[in-house]
Amino acid sequence: MLDTQPAQPTQTQSGAARIGFVSLGCPKNLVDSERILTQLRTEGYEVVNRYDNAELVIVNTCGFIDSAVQESLEAIGEALEENGKVIVTGCLGAKEDQIRAIHPKVLEISGPHAYEQVLEHVHRYVPKPTHNPFTSLVPAQGVKLTPRHYAYLKISEGCNHRCTFCIIPSMRGDLVSRPIGEVLAEAKRLKEAGVKELLVISQDTSAYGVDVKHRTGFYDGAPVKTSMLALGEELGKLGIWIRMHYVYPYPHVDDIIPLMAAGKILPYLDIPLQHASPRILKLMKRPGAVERTLERIRKWREICPDITLRSTFIVGFPGETEADFQLLLDFIAAAELDRVGCFKYSPVDGAQANELPDPVPEEVKEERFVRFMELQQQISTRKLAQKVGQTQWVLVDEVDAEGAIGRTPGDAPEIDGVIYLNGETNLKPGDLVRVSIEHADEYDLWGSVIA
Repeated sequence: MLDTQPAQPTQTQSGAARIGFVSLGCPKNLVDSERILTQLRTEGYEVVNRYDNAELVIVNTCGFIDSAVQESLEAIGEALEENGKVIVTGCLGAKEDQIRAIHPKVLEISGPHAYEQVLEHVHRYVPKPTHNPFTSLVPAQGVKLTPRHYAYLKISEGCNHRCTFCIIPSMRGDLVSRPIGEVLAEAKRLKEAGVKELLVISQDTSAYGVDVKHRTGFYDGAPVKTSMLALGEELGKLGIWIRMHYVYPYPHVDDIIPLMAAGKILPYLDIPLQHASPRILKLMKRPGAVERTLERIRKWREICPDITLRSTFIVGFPGETEADFQLLLDFIAAAELDRVGCFKYSPVDGAQANELPDPVPEEVKEERFVRFMELQQQISTRKLAQKVGQTQWVLVDEVDAEGAIGRTPGDAPEIDGVIYLNGETNLKPGDLVRVSIEHADEYDLWGSVIA
């Protein structure tokens, strides 16, 4: 058995006890990791990136779909094998029995956004080191796991929706909006630390403030309503890129499009639509007014012609017929969304959709996935070709011996395309430059910096 008695801290030369950290999952989980790491650093712990010189390893898990569960269980197993002392937190932590059935030697387990509990567990096995905050300062913006020039800004926890394919509410609970003054203060600190782009995230960004009835908060002594529109207006005053993610298509989303047209926030909207067949959307417990969605997309483009629309869809949902799938293809062809992700339906332990009749065979899921992506690839190729000859701002993400790689306002990091700036070796990550677009393929662009 692994010794679970409180350990005496092993000190580094700097006097810090060493904690290893593994972060898995989505950007929302990444923000949770950043908060835990910030508190560890504040208390004087040293975070290390190796198993063999850590007193303890924390694994922040993902449990949204089966493949993520498997990845998390494998990461826990690797940490146990390499180090032996492991604390687990995150979404999969909500299923403690599942973890202990495979990894009984895990020391402690907690669920998502359980920051205080994680720190209590750490204190039990690696007591707080002697810490002088004047010699071990933590930056005002906290510890970040993203590059210095962009950061995720999480505005709420949980979700009020009960989509049949999703178990997020059972793991993260109902919607809890962060106070708007707290969100805006964090955004200001991040800008002052050099962040050039803030990616606003949550489980449902357009529902921000619903749980508190959009009450008025305060920021810099002024009243500010707790709503997505007010948040966008205030963030737009920072003078940096503001990108909205995970936006449900509620009617009030229309109100933020003028902010995009005015250049206050990026002309980019990430709306997870999931399907276009009214019957399948009903089975998913999702909004199903497809014609209304197409009309709103048309109006958004009238107000803000440069808007980039991103969405995600599921193919092979239980009960999906060829006719349902054709409705999805028809929608994709009509909507001409700029950026699209597609997932083959995968049963998630605990999801209501598992009980639905008529599961779609795996080979049919694969065939539909391929057809979907082929159609979207054609749309993407055509839309990117229209950008050739344009001049756009580009935020540089990385630079190597061949040149720089960056993103236009229409590209979010890690999920969308990039623009290659061959030969531009004098740039550095975080630079914002004007670029003439010269070439495009299915997903990416090429261009040259304008002096």
